[in-house]
Amino acid sequence: MKALRLTVITIVALLVLAAAFVYSGIFNVAADAPHSALTERLLNSLRERSIAVRADDLTAPPSLDDAKLIANGAAHYSEMCTGCHLAPGSQETEIRAGLYPKPPKLTEIGIRESPEKTFWVIKHGIKMTGMPAWGTTHDDEAVWSLVAFIKQLPAMSPATYAELTAGSEAEHSHEEDEHSHANTGAPDQDSEKEEAEHHHDHGNHDHAN
Repeated sequence: MKALRLTVITIVALLVLAAAFVYSGIFNVAADAPHSALTERLLNSLRERSIAVRADDLTAPPSLDDAKLIANGAAHYSEMCTGCHLAPGSQETEIRAGLYPKPPKLTEIGIRESPEKTFWVIKHGIKMTGMPAWGTTHDDEAVWSLVAFIKQLPAMSPATYAELTAGSEAEHSHEEDEHSHANTGAPDQDSEKEEAEHHHDHGNHDHAN
């Protein structure tokens, strides 16, 4: 009985201390204030084990070296990833400079310990790191294409990267032009029809008077 009471008292005391810590505001959440060494080690261990456990039942497709898959991944990478993870030959970006923890430079390290872990991270993201869950907007095939491309990154020259992504950048520019034209162009047919009907009704009203 005494042991149970002691356990309950200990738990309550820990909860009170935790609540006091949270509401005191002592912990600095600013991105320009790095974690302590102990906190960083704990968070790194937590992240790595969480990813490893959840990626354990995944199996990478045998086509990660397929040229078409890599090219598709290059297009996605150019659109989604360069601001944080950089591209061959690119320099530090403004958004990357202000992120904490610093996103890994994939041009140097490539994929994580395994393609499966890389897939899981891209698909599900990581809380409180700025890494989004791309699986909410991209299917598994697109995510695997990113894995295939990232696998090639460390050995990729700026010229090869530019060649792989040239088509995707041109397509993106074309889509932006179309969007801009749609927003600033002439009134659509429905608007013109409504305006014509308005003038017609107004003319009939004047004639009746």
